[in-house]
Amino acid sequence: TQKDSEKEKNDREKPQSTTKRKAVVPGPAEHPLQYNYTFWYSRRTPGRPTSSQSYEQNIKQIGTFASVEQFWRFYSHMVRPGDLTGHSDFHLFKEGIKPMWEDDANKNGGKWIIRLRKGLASRCWENLILAMLGEQFMVGEEICGAVVSVRFQEDIISIWNKTASDQATTARIRDTLRRVLNLPPNTIMEYKTHTDSIKYVCWPGGCCRLHVNLVETRFSL
Repeated sequence: TQKDSEKEKNDREKPQSTTKRKAVVPGPAEHPLQYNYTFWYSRRTPGRPTSSQSYEQNIKQIGTFASVEQFWRFYSHMVRPGDLTGHSDFHLFKEGIKPMWEDDANKNGGKWIIRLRKGLASRCWENLILAMLGEQFMVGEEICGAVVSVRFQEDIISIWNKTASDQATTARIRDTLRRVLNLPPNTIMEYKTHTDSIKYVCWPGGCCRLHVNLVETRFSL
């Protein structure tokens, strides 16, 4: 029948629509990175509870790159963290990993956190992501991504890894972070597992994800 033939046509077209997105690859004569990465941006109203679903909807993908040249094409047109206003975040994660605690690559991991006084975020963010793209952390596939969070009185940078229980890896990431950011010896860095970073408060009809408050620690360069 005509309906059956239309259904078969639609079924044939479905896979094609899902494969339209081309894989991101380095261009001719470009310098390939070891992994593809994706830039993300998020912004939310401070003080408003955030569920996992609304948090995911609020994260906007900027673009994916596979080479040094493609990275600079994105980065050179992006606002620097120090020029962002309000409650904003830039995320840079390996392609296929969402900047969410619940992602399979992140759920057993954690992050190193450094709180910055205002005026340092742009330089620290650039140094951090260049070190990450250049594979300076030397921990294999452990690095998931990095985040810079712009807040009203301070800014926060963090680097996420897959396995929170691997103390040798987390220590190497910490030491490399100190070096690439040229941190003063007395800088306090905090490691948080993602399971410790999430608390749920429930009421009839739903649950809300809340952040655990961290001790405020700033450093000056």
